[in-house]
Amino acid sequence: MPRWTRGRRNLLTDVSGITVGNATDERLKSGTTAVLFDTPATASMMVLGGSPGTRDTELLDPANTVGAVDALVLSGGSAFGLDAASGVQSHLRRLGRGFEVAGFRVPIVPSAILFDLANGGDKDWGLDSPYRELGRHAAECAASEFGLGSVGAGAGARTAVCKGGLGSASTVLSGGMTVAALVAVNAVGSPLVDRTRQFWAAPFEMDAEFGGLGLPHPMPGDAAMPRTKLDAREGANTTIAVIATDAVLTKGEAKRLAIAAQDGFTRALYPAHTDFDGDLVFAAATGASGIAPSPIERLELAAAASATMARAIARAIFEARAAPGDRLPAWRDLSG
Repeated sequence: MPRWTRGRRNLLTDVSGITVGNATDERLKSGTTAVLFDTPATASMMVLGGSPGTRDTELLDPANTVGAVDALVLSGGSAFGLDAASGVQSHLRRLGRGFEVAGFRVPIVPSAILFDLANGGDKDWGLDSPYRELGRHAAECAASEFGLGSVGAGAGARTAVCKGGLGSASTVLSGGMTVAALVAVNAVGSPLVDRTRQFWAAPFEMDAEFGGLGLPHPMPGDAAMPRTKLDAREGANTTIAVIATDAVLTKGEAKRLAIAAQDGFTRALYPAHTDFDGDLVFAAATGASGIAPSPIERLELAAAASATMARAIARAIFEARAAPGDRLPAWRDLSG
């Protein structure tokens, strides 16, 4: 029986027609990640957290006019990080990309942000934030290969128990379609089971991509007790992500894919979708495979989206690295 396999890179860029760039400011302990599409991609999104921060996301509703996007942006910096999309727009405008209206081209670049202001980095940037330039730089360096962990939008991310980060994973389905995830994990909850080093996402792991530790056995008796940031407060967290596929999808079907990928949050983070998170998933379909999935094939695609997102979240934590001034340890530095 055919099985799912990892993509060649195990990155979002295993979906044809996508490049990704990171821009990181180590002094700031923050950064930006840009997802660029070779040609406009059908896109939608789903928010299930109570404290989102976004730009140009209403146009992704299937009822609204614009059918495709040129890029997507994930950024640190809280509301200041929304400036990153302007930098990506500048890069795309120089390339002549964008939605044509009245003789002008307007690059369509929806974006989402996470809160990383209170992570120990130097945020004394003066009058103008650095995120526009970080966005432009991320777009300029977009490529098929890109870093994970404490880079880009995940550079200053934290969870309840350890550093967060930027993660990615991909899955090739039995019918030939590819689905892949990119995620910046800054959750109020924990990616780890109770006080262990083992990941909630362990059942979905492929080829020991985040350590191969499996789930605890037996499970801790109080595993159901939530572990959260002690200073959890509205607007101070958030996990933001992109789920992408090379399938041919309508805008409405892309929204269903985003909803399915949100289930990956609940498989990898506990608790998820809280009042204090702004949990958001963008969904994008490049159509590069030429496969328009049947309803049954879309069911498989949705299941793979959930599993792939869970893997990407665990990889974000696994790849994070310690840095001077950190207020939480990296996963690899936890004892036990």
